[in-house]
Formats: sequence, C-alpha cells, structure tokens
Amino acid sequence: MPKIARVTLCHGPYESNGVVAHRRFRLQGILAALTARGHQCVLEDTREWNTVELVVNGEVVFSCNTKQLEFGGDGKLDPVCQEAVTAVENAN
Repeated sequence: MPKIARVTLCHGPYESNGVVAHRRFRLQGILAALTARGHQCVLEDTREWNTVELVVNGEVVFSCNTKQLEFGGDGKLDPVCQEAVTAVENAN
C-alpha cells in the first residue's frame, strides 16, 4: 500500500474557444484518480500557460500540457492520469 501524499496540483490558464482562463474541467480526471487512491489534493493557480504540475514534498514529480488531459471523466481511461498517479506514488 503506497503512502498517502499531499499533492499540490499547479495549473495554468489555457485557451478554449478564444478565451484564456484557469479552468478545472480537464483536471477532474487527475483529481478523481488521485483521491481514489487516498491522496489529498490542493489546487493552485499559476501563470504558466497550458501547464499542469504535480508537486509532492516540494518536488515536481509530474508535469504535462493541460490539453493532454481528457475533458471531465474519472481518469480511469486516461493514460496521462495513470502516469501522474504512478509518479506520485513513486515519489513517496
């Protein structure tokens, strides 16, 4: 059983339909996948466009482009979400 981690999910704005803003729709899957494994997630807005970073114990353990994540969902079928969960669990 992996240790429970406190994961800071840093995410920047991205463009959708010509509007740039911080949106959380693409983060739902990664949040669901991490919380299903018992990890505590904290969302933090950043200024870095199109970027998602997972920080555990002050170290960036995973990063990706926001648009690589599937829109909505539970993260079970999204391979990027599975990579993120693996990176968090290997960080402990």
